[in-house]
Amino acid sequence: MKPYTYENNQQHFKRALKFIPTGIYGHLGPTEGCYIPISAYPFFCDKAKGSYFWDVDGNRFIDYMCAYGPNVLGYNDEDVDAAAMKQLELGNCVSTPSTIMIDFAELLVDTVEMADWAFFAKNGTDVTGFALMVAKAATGRKKTILVKGGYHGVAPWTQKLGYAGIVEEDVTNNLYVDFNNYEQVENLVKEHPDEIACFMATPYHHPVFEDSQLPEKDYWNKIRKLCTDHGIVLAIDDVRCGFRLDHKGSDHYFGFKADLMCFCKALGNGYNFSALCGIDALRDAAASIMYTGSYWMSAMPFAAGITCINKLQKLNGAKLMQNIGEKLTTGLVDIAKDNGFNLKISGISSMWYMRITNDDSLMLHQEWISECVRRGVFFTGHHNLFINCSLTDEDINLTHEIADASFKVLKTNHPELF
Repeated sequence: MKPYTYENNQQHFKRALKFIPTGIYGHLGPTEGCYIPISAYPFFCDKAKGSYFWDVDGNRFIDYMCAYGPNVLGYNDEDVDAAAMKQLELGNCVSTPSTIMIDFAELLVDTVEMADWAFFAKNGTDVTGFALMVAKAATGRKKTILVKGGYHGVAPWTQKLGYAGIVEEDVTNNLYVDFNNYEQVENLVKEHPDEIACFMATPYHHPVFEDSQLPEKDYWNKIRKLCTDHGIVLAIDDVRCGFRLDHKGSDHYFGFKADLMCFCKALGNGYNFSALCGIDALRDAAASIMYTGSYWMSAMPFAAGITCINKLQKLNGAKLMQNIGEKLTTGLVDIAKDNGFNLKISGISSMWYMRITNDDSLMLHQEWISECVRRGVFFTGHHNLFINCSLTDEDINLTHEIADASFKVLKTNHPELF
């Protein structure tokens, strides 16, 4: 199994650096420190299909990042693409919206258990920001309780003081708690009576660089009651988990009902749009806000979304992805054990986090991930990973084979551990 090389990737990156700040910005690029060592990773994609993408050197990867979530059915799904192209011929970005926007809103309300209405935008940041505005408009309050380490996009209010470009006023109304710590939330509510507009969190905690945490028994039911008793809007950021836990919503999966739910990644299998779903009691507050964007009512993504959601329901996609993830991760744990390593899996199997526990510094884990990437399995080291519905047993078996070869490289490189 000859490791990949990336000559064309490197040439394109040098060209990108001349014209684009950092060449590839955000955590998708090598300058953010997520790719360690940088030499193990491809930078630019040439094409994608199903569970795979090919880089500009012709290397094929089984992709467990799934475009960081949007690939839920498989890249270039023929049914989704056909629906999108049919709508494109009719019209896409026009001065007035197409009625297909209403069709998708009806489908989303019929699908998501808590939803009485839906509002559309383009990415996760749009709808988490809008959710916060809805909560503030409805309550007339300023403050928001957020979970430490949680991620809700790139708007200034989602970031931390001390980050470049962030000033104190951006985050002054944020209050922070640990996930699963109900008492901290309760204390903040007591300390700030009638000041808290919103509690926003992901349905389970999936920060980077840390094991994922599932909610403890009764955690969400206690949070739900506390919010109801004190007039606080409960907003769930389902941008990452949405449709990989339950097509009725991740709040339904964990047995509670949110007031607002933010969706994005898996809505359209790569066609970009996002949605905020809400309850009737917040309909007027949402309607009172002036919030829009240039492409937010484009018709093509709605056509893709209708086909994507219907296909996910037909496949029972969330359950299918959890079963695939269980088979993949159980095998990885066993292979690690056979090679003398302990691989810890956390989160839900359709969107899991993993790390080798033999080394607290994470260097051993980074090394194993890089050896997998060099052989055609695209993992990243410190982010949750994603399953899509097109993964086959053949893909899983090849992943296990590559994982085994990569663990053997680690054993050779680190005889001091054995």
